[in-house]
Amino acid sequence: MRTGSEPRTARSALRMRFWLSVWGEVWTVFGTVAFAVSGYPGWALVCGLLWLVVTVDLIVVVRHLRQGSHYQPGRDVPPYEPPRDAM
Repeated sequence: MRTGSEPRTARSALRMRFWLSVWGEVWTVFGTVAFAVSGYPGWALVCGLLWLVVTVDLIVVVRHLRQGSHYQPGRDVPPYEPPRDAM
């Protein structure tokens, strides 16, 4: 059941996003270098632009991780207000 407070109570898996961004960094750097060396400048440009996007995401994730934890309810608290009985 949706309560309308989801943006306020949303949770993000920052550590998972961090490691996925690191994985993306590795592959986009590899792709950019591989395409540039093999003579495909268009694909190297595409990989380079994707590398830029992944790097910006990594910077944002690291910034959020360094800000520290804000109020996060525990695992036993649902991310929404419990529904109220209509009766």
